[in-house]
Formats: sequence, C-alpha cells, structure tokens
Amino acid sequence: MAAAAIQTVQLTRRFPSGTALDRLDLEVFPGEVLALLGPNGAGKTTTIRLLNGVLQPDSGSARVLGLDPAVDGHAIRQRTGVLTENAGLDDRLTARENLEVVARIRGLKPAVAHERVGELLERFDMGERADVAVQGASTGQRKRIALVRALLHDPELLFLDEPTSGLDPAATRDVIELISSLATEHGRTVVLCTHFLGEAGRLADRMAVLHRGTLRAAGRPAELAAEMWQGLPTDIELAAPADARVLGLLRPLDGVITAESTPTGLRVEVGHRDVIARVVRTLVDASVDVFAATPQPHTLEDVYFAIEAQLEIESIS
Repeated sequence: MAAAAIQTVQLTRRFPSGTALDRLDLEVFPGEVLALLGPNGAGKTTTIRLLNGVLQPDSGSARVLGLDPAVDGHAIRQRTGVLTENAGLDDRLTARENLEVVARIRGLKPAVAHERVGELLERFDMGERADVAVQGASTGQRKRIALVRALLHDPELLFLDEPTSGLDPAATRDVIELISSLATEHGRTVVLCTHFLGEAGRLADRMAVLHRGTLRAAGRPAELAAEMWQGLPTDIELAAPADARVLGLLRPLDGVITAESTPTGLRVEVGHRDVIARVVRTLVDASVDVFAATPQPHTLEDVYFAIEAQLEIESIS
C-alpha cells in the first residue's frame, strides 16, 4: 500500500477555552476522499490548520505528503489547496485580480497565472464576471472564486470546507463532479468537511467523525454500518401493506432477521443479499404479488446520525 498522504499520531491542540483536538490518530491515503465530519466545534478546522502548519500542536505529530507541518508548513502549503467556508476575497479587486495575486504568491509566472485563472474561471462559469469587482458578488459566485483559488497551483492535496454551501443546484452538481474527478481521474487526495451528508456519501471513500475534539469513528461507511446493524434492509413493494399471513411466511425464513409491514408492502432485514431472492420466491409461491424488491444499504448519513445518537446517549448517561 502507498504511503499515507496524511498520517497523525496522537495529535493534540489545546486552547485556553479547552482541548480542541485530543490525541488524533488518522490516516488518509493518496487518491482518497475522506469526509471529515462532526458538528460545529468538533475540531475539524483545528485539524486542517494543524495539517497545513498554520497551528502548532501541543503534543503528538503529523506527516503530510511526507513532511512535518510543524516544521515544513510553507512547503506543505505549496502542495495543498485549502477552501475555507469564508471566501476571504478582497472586494476592491476583480475576480481575476484576486486570483492572479494569489497565483503570483504561489510562484506561477504572470503568463501562466493569467492563462490558468482564465481557464478555471470559465470552468466555473465565472468568465463573464472575471473583470468585475468582487464587491456585490453573490455567495455562490464568491464560493466559485474561492474554489478557483484553491485549485490554481494544481495541488496534490485538497482541504475543502463546505465547498457547495451557497451554490445553486447546477453549480453544486459541477463541484461534486469536479471533486470526484480530482480523486478518481487525477489522483488527488481530498479531505472534505461538510454538513451536506448526502454529498459526502456520494463522494467519500471513508469517513471520520470528530466529537468535541475526539475521533469517535473512522472507516468505510459500509464497514461502520456492518458494526452497527445486523443486516441489509430491503423494501418489498406489494399491492397492499403486508398482513399477519405475509409476515408469518417470512419471519421463519433462514436469513431473515426482521420483517415489518409498511404502507407500500413490507421491509425485511436480511443477513445478506442472497436472502432477498428467497424472500421474493416465498411470497410468489404463496400467491402474493411482488412489484419490486429494493435493497436499502445504510448510507454515510445513516451511520453519522447513528454515531451522533450514541454520543448523545453517552453525554446524558
């Protein structure tokens, strides 16, 4: 396996108000999209700042692209792109001027910077506003400019904080497709912080959940779901809600964990996908019309809220 793009060992950062990050052990591999999740104040922003060498840890260590951010922060920032939730643009400048200033700081030659900025602004449908002052731009337009800024120097590693907030549906789709292509086609590593869990589920290979500075879960959503739930929920569409006779046919079947009536038929939880065919066959043999059988795997969103619910229980117990 390739060396980790990010590796932290017991990484800790404290502030006068309390511990923002507590002994974080985390790995992110090249070409992977990691959804770094948690409520406000969970430690996500502190983690990103530590990994980019903007903050120094109180204890523990990190390696980012083979470098130590506590020592090599500038070198790391030359190879990473960071999108913060606040765009932080200079309203007095145009979009192009904002970006070309950053490109020059990044070390791009003027001609290269001009071409790169123009290409990316067009890609994000901002070409017509390239030479218009940023003052008065909408939230979505500011977010697009900030995304261009994060991508200017073609970074190996991207930290994206709420990349689609404030965007319309079309722009959101474009950004999601871009993030996906950066990882799958261009081998870029992405750390995605978002409250839009559906988007995270579409993009993320793995998820990590922070709560009050502590890592509470990390792994592939399907693997975490398997640890939380026994089987695979499956919706069976019938002509009417399942009655006692129908439920009685299924509950004794080997591999059926639960069977419950729903307004459109029933939901069964099965030990593995092969059991679904047995369920359908049993119903059809009993002259029950089956219109559809649709597995409903637990999603990243399901896993996240289950973890949050468990944490809530722990906090009041």
